[in-house]
Amino acid sequence: MQNKPLIGINADFRVNKGDSAGFLCLATGYFDCVSQVGGVPVILPPLAVEDDLHQVLDRLDAVVLVGGGDLNPRNDGYMVHPAMRLMESRRETFDRMLMRAIAQRRMPVFGIGAGVQLMNVTLGGTLHYHLPEDMPGAIPHNDAQDPAHRHGLNVASGSLMERVYGDGEIRVNSRHHMAIDDVAPGFRVTARCPDGVIEAIESTSRDWLAIGTQFHPQSAYASALDIRIFEEFVDAVREQPAQQMRLVA
Repeated sequence: MQNKPLIGINADFRVNKGDSAGFLCLATGYFDCVSQVGGVPVILPPLAVEDDLHQVLDRLDAVVLVGGGDLNPRNDGYMVHPAMRLMESRRETFDRMLMRAIAQRRMPVFGIGAGVQLMNVTLGGTLHYHLPEDMPGAIPHNDAQDPAHRHGLNVASGSLMERVYGDGEIRVNSRHHMAIDDVAPGFRVTARCPDGVIEAIESTSRDWLAIGTQFHPQSAYASALDIRIFEEFVDAVREQPAQQMRLVA
C-alpha cells in the first residue's frame, strides 16, 4: 500500500486569559479537505525552537498555511491600520519562522488567506493593508453580515486554477480586507477579482510547488468544486520525488 503524504497544517492560537488556558484552534475544513483528497493532516503547534521545527519538517511532505487574523505590519516596516485585528504574536512568530524554513527547503506549500499573505511578504512581496482605502474602487471583499459572501474571479491560462475551474469567470468564498499588492519575485498571479484584487498566486519555478489563494476553498460556504485545489496540490505532492516541483505547465 502506498503511503499517504503527510501534510503539516499550522493552527491559530489563543493566549491564556484569567482562568482559561491557552489553546490551539483550527477550522475543520482545513484538515477535512486534506483527508478527503488522500493526505494525512498533521497539526503543527507554535514551536519556539527552530531546530525542533526542522525535525518536524524532515518528516513531512508538504505544508498548508491557514488563514486567521492580520499579520502585524510592524514586522515588515509598516504601520498598523486601525481596521486590523492582529493575530497573536506567538502564532505569527512561529508562522514566519515556518515560512522561512519552507522557502529554504523549497518544500511544497499551499497558503490560504493570511497564509498566502505570509508567503508573499516572506518572499519579498508587499500587501494592501486595507482594501477600502488602498483600492477604493474595489468591490466589498468582507461582508461581516454574510459569512457566505462570494464574488467572481478571472483565472489565468496555464495555471492550476484553470485546471480546477476551467476558463472564464468563477465565484468563490471570500472575506478579507487585506490582499497582495506587489507579487513576490518568482510568483505569478493566477486569479484576480474583476476589480483587480489578487486572489491566487503560484510559483513560476519548476522545482517548487508553491501556491496560494486569498479566498477560502476549505470553507463550509465554498463550492463543491473548490476542494479540487486541495486535490491538485496533494496529487502533485504525491507524484513528485524528493519534493521536486512538477506543477507548473
